[in-house]
Order: sequence, then structure tokens, then C-alpha cells
Amino acid sequence: MNPRLTLILGGARSGKSAYAQRLAWERGSDRVLYVATAQASDEEMAARIAAHRAERPSAWQTLEAPRAVGPAVRRWLATAMAPPAVVLVDCLTLLVSNVLVAMGESLDPAQGEMAALAEAEQLLAAVGELAPHTGTGLSWIVVSNEVGMGLVPPYPLGRVYRDALGRVNQQIAAAADEVLLMVAGLPWRLKPAFLTDGQWATDQTCTSKPEPVSQAHRDGMVKDNLGQAHPTGEGQDLHPGYGRCA
Repeated sequence: MNPRLTLILGGARSGKSAYAQRLAWERGSDRVLYVATAQASDEEMAARIAAHRAERPSAWQTLEAPRAVGPAVRRWLATAMAPPAVVLVDCLTLLVSNVLVAMGESLDPAQGEMAALAEAEQLLAAVGELAPHTGTGLSWIVVSNEVGMGLVPPYPLGRVYRDALGRVNQQIAAAADEVLLMVAGLPWRLKPAFLTDGQWATDQTCTSKPEPVSQAHRDGMVKDNLGQAHPTGEGQDLHPGYGRCA
């Protein structure tokens, strides 16, 4: 059964949207509801929207929801003739931006963050209510930017936005069954962590140094994240995100 909620993070041009669409196709084929949060505020954004639209399979349904995504998906599903297998939300980045911009340039940072988190709560409420909407379960894929690794924005609204999106990403990641970080077009699995014997953890409670694992387990993990095996020395320590808790 597909994960109930998958969060895909990444920087600009990291391949997150392309990977999310590929994952949605694998899980839902033609039965995908694409939730677009972008607004054509200028010619450049209109061109980006057109490019994204051209990349999507024509059989997918599209719902434009610049804000209040959770309630919008609920309303759409209530009247849908054929419920989708996958809901793909692309993206939280613009959703949070839309929420903050609507509050004006002089918004209070705390109020802006609260509004963004409330939007995320609405989305998670919809995920919880609508996950069993179909016989196989409705799978959600949510895309967002990781914006906390660059320069500090030089203007107040930019700093409020960076902090608010970071909080929202944490909130969605905590609730997600699966979290992937895209780097140069490659997915790096952050959650669940690999434990042993093909089993996956359901949380990130292991904080100790991982024990060495066998070559077979190592190859399996590298294949899972990069799509190919990279043999390394038997018994060497793994990246802290993987391995068995010592």
C-alpha cells in the first residue's frame, strides 16, 4: 500500500516537481488530482505555470487552490465522479507565500507564522479525513522548497517567509509517512530511516551512532536512494540517517 503522506523537499531546480510527478504516476497512473497553488501574477509566473501544465499527463485533473488547500480538496472530492488515487500538491512554497502576501507587507512575524501553520493544519486535517477515501487509500504527495540553507533575506517579509515556511515544512514532515530530499535530481530518503532486514522505522528516535551493517544491507539502501548500487567496504559506518541503532 502506498504511503498516506509523502513530503518532497528540495532547492530550486533540484528536480522535486519532476520526481513528484513521476511518483504520482507510478502510484496513481491517470487517477491523479494535481493541486496547483501558483498564481499568474506576472508574465514570468504565467510562463512557469504553462510549462508545468505541459509537463503533466493530460488525463490528470487539476485543481487551482492558491490558499485553503485542505478545504478546496474536500469540496472537489465531494463532487468528483471518479475519486483519484493520488493528490499531488505543488507546492507549499507558493501556498505559504500566498498566505503571507495576503496579510500585507507590515504583517507581524508571529501572526504570519501562525497563519501559515493554520494553513498546514487544514491540509493535514484533510489528509487525515480523506486518506481512506478510496478502497486502496488516498495517497498524498506534497512538494515544498527547503529555503533555510541560503542567505538570510535582506528584507523583513523575506525573513518572515523563510521562517514560516521552515516551520510549515517541519509540521508536514512530522506528520508524513515518507520524506524525501531532492539533490541534483536524486532523491535522498530522510524518513523513514532504514533499520535492518528490509524494515523501515516509523520515526527518527534513533540518535546514537549507527552500527556497521552488512554489504547486502548497504547496497539495498544505496539502491533505494540513488537507483544503483555503490559497493563500499564491509563493516564501514553508514551516514547517520541510516543503519541500526547502536
